[in-house]
Amino acid sequence: MRLTAFLILSCFLAVTGGCGYTSVSLLPSELDSIHVENFTNKIDPARQVSDKRASYSYWPGLETDITNAVINQFVLDKNLDVKSESKAALLLKGSLTDFRQYPLSYSGENVEEFRVEVFVDMELYNNLTGELMWKEAHFMGESTYTISGPNAKTESQAVHAAVKDLAPRIVERTVDVW
Repeated sequence: MRLTAFLILSCFLAVTGGCGYTSVSLLPSELDSIHVENFTNKIDPARQVSDKRASYSYWPGLETDITNAVINQFVLDKNLDVKSESKAALLLKGSLTDFRQYPLSYSGENVEEFRVEVFVDMELYNNLTGELMWKEAHFMGESTYTISGPNAKTESQAVHAAVKDLAPRIVERTVDVW
């Protein structure tokens, strides 16, 4: 009887105790707010095709979508308040560096499934001291989509999903100091 109670209690504590993950910010307490600068678009739509890449993709306004998604994700996350640049403790700068779309699977000669990838470069500054805290290059969000069938998506929905995948990764990279 005691052994059974011990095992049940042990299982309960193991399940509810988790693995130590927390959604609380690990940043110092004075770094409690952030300003997200508008992401800039550094994609050159006139780049030439090379033997390493069959085509280049361009999505107008994608940098604005990324900026808005990142701000919204910080608001949802609630670890950092989003403020104006002059009042924020942190400053996030970013640029859209690449947008890729390529086929994943075929049915005969027709493409059935595509992958969309969005790449950004970012820098996080301590806005109180001006110190660069970290820099990330080629940070990616992605989505796949099929063009037919019950799970079909449009290209626009897939791009939105890739941005939606990217935004929490950016917030996590900012808030979680590993």
